[in-house]
Amino acid sequence: MTSILDRLLPPWSGAGLDVADPATGHVIATLADGTPADAAAAVDRAARALPAWAATPARARADVLLRAYALMTDRAADLAALISLENGKADADALAEVAYAADFFRWAAEEAVRSDGDFTATPAGGARAIVTTRPVGVAALVTPWNFPAAMITRKAGPALAAGCTVVVKPASETPLTALALARILVEAGLPADAVNVVPTRDAGAVVTQWMRDDRVRKLSFTGSTGVGRRLLAQAAGRVVNTSMELGGNAPFVVAADADLAAATAGAMVAKFRNGGQACTAANRFYVHADVVEEFTALFGAATAALTVGPAGSGAQIGPLISTRAVAGVDALVRGALDRGARITHRAPAPSGGCWYPPTVLRDVPADAEVVTEEIFGPVAPIVAWRTDEGLLGMVNGTELGLAAYVFSGDLRWALKLAEATEAGMVGINRGVVSDAAYPFGGVKQSGIGREGGREGLRAFQETQYFSVDWS
Repeated sequence: MTSILDRLLPPWSGAGLDVADPATGHVIATLADGTPADAAAAVDRAARALPAWAATPARARADVLLRAYALMTDRAADLAALISLENGKADADALAEVAYAADFFRWAAEEAVRSDGDFTATPAGGARAIVTTRPVGVAALVTPWNFPAAMITRKAGPALAAGCTVVVKPASETPLTALALARILVEAGLPADAVNVVPTRDAGAVVTQWMRDDRVRKLSFTGSTGVGRRLLAQAAGRVVNTSMELGGNAPFVVAADADLAAATAGAMVAKFRNGGQACTAANRFYVHADVVEEFTALFGAATAALTVGPAGSGAQIGPLISTRAVAGVDALVRGALDRGARITHRAPAPSGGCWYPPTVLRDVPADAEVVTEEIFGPVAPIVAWRTDEGLLGMVNGTELGLAAYVFSGDLRWALKLAEATEAGMVGINRGVVSDAAYPFGGVKQSGIGREGGREGLRAFQETQYFSVDWS
């Protein structure tokens, strides 16, 4: 463990912020607990670095990000081990996250040199119009613990590609990965003051300091809808440019004509990636009544065969992030059982601590909290459906709309349902929607704006228009 930290992290000292392995509860590192004064100093550094970095040619910015991508790829095993240490993620999930996270640096590098603009004659004549872009300024990036690498690279990659400098507040549970990524960026050639990480347990005080600072012109936040609402209220005070990637409650629809083997394989990925601790995780399963028994048997058997254990053991599912998270998931399951649901399949898991067994529930009331609330754990509640109208009402009957999944043998029907589904992303006959090359984000109270794709870079740019006399 010590050798991994020494290889990946910059030197640090301090006290107050213990980072623990959720699989064991053992403290693996202790960092200085950031304060509002530290947050202000981080903005000082980012503001000083901004003019030079914004003026750096796009190709040179792209080269830095490409070198960071290469360094992440070369150090994938160590980075995955670090993620598993502080997050508890299973080995395969951690390696997959590193590859996914690195790809945001590569994609942002490719987009850095393709910033759009326009030059036209004005409709009335006598003038020419030039439309261009400029970096929005110092960007504050606030990230969660469930994907400690990807949530940072998905924000920092396009921000840096656009010419912004950044201040980063990682989750207090997983600050080590953020520090490792900052070190990689500096090693790749980024000016040291262009990326500033402030680990802290007092997220509210640190982020509030940034929201009050006139030099911070962008906030990009990933986290709960409740916290997002409060940050939007703060942003209104200075009209701060915001991107919000908030909560999810993804439906997973199985039609009567679906390939049930493919639907099962897709469900295993959509539900159990990162142990269900993903905003895109399939949260509620709507299975046509004609195939609900067969699907439950197939999916349940695959779920019961999952292995649960610590990183390094070869297990497919790791611990939840905290005992509090376990208690929350367990309360949702117990509430469903009290209302008549039953457990059909369950995988064995270690007792105590942060472990929760992957679980399949049947006969779940459509309005049970395990269906209407985001579970963020390895539990799959199944609800049977019969009519398209009833299905669509359940699919859209939530304030959230991040991701959805549809499995059907009739592509036309699946696309019609996808078009009627109030979600920013829909996987059709596949259990994965995330890709660095395409826009990630939701509708309704799942967020504002998009990350990834071309939209990811534009989120860190301001449009500027010049009207030039041509008489």
